Amino acid sequence: MLETRRGLSVHGLEVTLGGRPVLRGVALEVAPGEVVALEGASGAGKTSLLRALAGLLPHAGQIVSGGARPALVFQQHALAGRLTAAGNVLVGALGRCGFWRPALGLWPAAERDAAADCLARVGLAGFGDRRAAHLSGGQRQRVAVARALMQRAPVLLADEPVASLDPENAAAVLGLLHTLAREQGLAVLVALHQPVLAAQFADRRLRLEAGRIIGT
Repeated sequence: MLETRRGLSVHGLEVTLGGRPVLRGVALEVAPGEVVALEGASGAGKTSLLRALAGLLPHAGQIVSGGARPALVFQQHALAGRLTAAGNVLVGALGRCGFWRPALGLWPAAERDAAADCLARVGLAGFGDRRAAHLSGGQRQRVAVARALMQRAPVLLADEPVASLDPENAAAVLGLLHTLAREQGLAVLVALHQPVLAAQFADRRLRLEAGRIIGT
């Protein structure tokens, strides 16, 4: 049996949007250090599932994620182009620091150091002062991963994180997620629509069809 004490464990997850059931009794497990690919056709409910797990959609059922809300990497990275790479990563610390001091640029030194460390962990050491708008697509997605790491959550979710990247950058970002899972014991659930990449980088593959999980 998978060790899920600090991983992700989901039972009976239900989501209804606009009166229409989107997710129906979803159950899944992701262990620390494991990468699980979530596949499925467009409209199958992959994004709704990840958003529900991240606490961004109302839902019923049980989600256990190591005592912390999972961190979510969005498909289009969702960075602020006018902010630097470090500034975007620091957004991941808002849950610890509150809003007003950061809004004035008064981040604690320890958090600034942590942001630099997160950038280094995704291969962007020395990029902290570069504006996000001036980064490549692959670099922006790495910043988004660094921001998720900044949340210090034991579970990392990624919603089609390589959909807009070329094959080389797609493989690099997924390889990064795989390495982070192994080295830091993160439980990683990543939605993908490329079966070849899922087979290459995931430890297991699940499929979502009509709001239900198919797979092991």
